[in-house]
Amino acid sequence: MSEQSAPLKLAVVGHTNVGKTSLLRTLTRDVGFGAISHRPSTTQHVEGARLSVDGEALIELYDTPGFEDAVALYEYIEQLPKTAERLDGPELLQRFLNSSEARQRFEQEAKVLRQLLQSDAGFYVIDAREPVLAKYRDELAILTMCGKPLLPVLNFVNSTEQREPAWREVLARLGLHALVRFDTIAPPQDGEQRLYENLSLVLDSQRPRLQRLIEHNQTQVLVRRKAAYRLIAELLVDVSACRRSVHPDQLEEAIQNLHRDVRQREQTCVEALLKLYAFRKDDAQASALPLEEGRWGDDLFNPATMKQLGIKVGGGMAAGAATGVGIDLLTGGLSLGMATVVGAAVGGLTQTFRNYGERLKGKWRGERELTVNDSTLRLLAIRQQRLLNALEQRGHAAQARIQMDTPLEQQWREGELAQPLKTARAYPAWSSLNAKKPQQDLQRTEEIERLADSLAKQQLIAEQS
Repeated sequence: MSEQSAPLKLAVVGHTNVGKTSLLRTLTRDVGFGAISHRPSTTQHVEGARLSVDGEALIELYDTPGFEDAVALYEYIEQLPKTAERLDGPELLQRFLNSSEARQRFEQEAKVLRQLLQSDAGFYVIDAREPVLAKYRDELAILTMCGKPLLPVLNFVNSTEQREPAWREVLARLGLHALVRFDTIAPPQDGEQRLYENLSLVLDSQRPRLQRLIEHNQTQVLVRRKAAYRLIAELLVDVSACRRSVHPDQLEEAIQNLHRDVRQREQTCVEALLKLYAFRKDDAQASALPLEEGRWGDDLFNPATMKQLGIKVGGGMAAGAATGVGIDLLTGGLSLGMATVVGAAVGGLTQTFRNYGERLKGKWRGERELTVNDSTLRLLAIRQQRLLNALEQRGHAAQARIQMDTPLEQQWREGELAQPLKTARAYPAWSSLNAKKPQQDLQRTEEIERLADSLAKQQLIAEQS
């Protein structure tokens, strides 16, 4: 296909208030496209949008006003003065468009018909909850006069009030056998693929172009999903690595500050996910986390911490001895015997104090180290994954906010904590919640990627089970 080939022009047509603008919002992933309202005649003029791949415009989509009085228009067209020669559909419509009624009484309908006549094909959007009334039959009859391929799009098919069988029957009688189910509020994950595949049935010459768009969209789904899991992994590592030394007298205030900061960090992740999926900032709001208290304890026994100590001290003594000294140092209230200090250990311990000096000084002063408990980390992981699932199933026309309630199951209260989060406990420098810019080192990046991959695999297993 030539890079200079003109984009495929598609008119989105249908009755008033059936979801034409909603379909455009979902296909373009633009929550701000057009105006959506329950009031009729919200769209008053034709608006366009382009779908491009690698800078090349493949499709131009045109949102049109809704038909308001198809019955009267059909009667008017039938009553136009006859000519010596029998006119086909487009010629008959052109006579109507040249009349004064097209500029007055039927101005809205005229805009629709002009756009469809100028387009290569059209999406005919149907509110599947509506009964098949005479106005819809006349509307379809008028649109088919344009001589352009029409692909019916059944909207609101997830509603319990939908009348899909009746619509399929009337569409088949008009020769419209290719159609697609596409609920603009909660479209199926393969909804766009089905839409373009069915469009290629009525526009066979455009199949390569539409296939290219399908493949591009599928790639973007994977790219967004990978980026989303990385955002979630960064949140979890950030919170897991959070560590604050607190004097017992300031315990209550410290816990409140920790809760506030963790909630804000979760909301930052929520907003990043919303932006990634092109939704509004306030489309989801993290509800209160059930944080009752912080996590008190000596993570100086963390295997990752001991590994660090062993490596640091290893230059001055055997690794096993170094670990033993480290445990004695950290569990003995800093009462390190003089005999242990003397000798080759001095060099290694100097390096150890350089890395852990502030923490050790805090213990000397009677301070405790406050971190976030494991159950909160598991809850954060579940809530963010649920949000991700909701975003992937949400149309860009949806108006209701996503509810991020606390799950009822026990999964977030128990179970094994992911290894990357255990490792992060030993690296306070990895967290932005410790009043410093997080240390961006290779190991931190590797652990985030490892956790993101693990979350993605868990979700895949859940979907297949």
